[in-house]
Amino acid sequence: MQVPEPKRFVTAEAYHATLFHELIHATGHPMRLTRFSEEEKARFGDESYSKEELVAEMGASFLCAFTGIREQVFPNSVAYLQGWVSKFKDDKTMLLYAAARAFKAASFILGLKTKEQQEVPPQVKAAA
Repeated sequence: MQVPEPKRFVTAEAYHATLFHELIHATGHPMRLTRFSEEEKARFGDESYSKEELVAEMGASFLCAFTGIREQVFPNSVAYLQGWVSKFKDDKTMLLYAAARAFKAASFILGLKTKEQQEVPPQVKAAA
């Protein structure tokens, strides 16, 4: 992952929004949330690349909202999302697909456990 130095951004919020976007991408690695694999090399503009860009930008938006910087970067994020979502205008499920994966990735970064990651309480294990 490479992100330009903070001084190359207009604001600290813009830097963090970009950093969050790249961090969401990093969660897709097979050692993390396994959204993509080495065999599945995405090319700019193809369907899997476009899906991943939606996931990354939505996840970055979640992290921006969590950290309180959403207003400062919201217009740029909306414009970016509109560009990628246009690739899927015929796929009505794409926003739900991307949002679910973005939420899971943002939760991973924040150290929050999703419902499927939560441990079973000891008393339930004992009863089984």
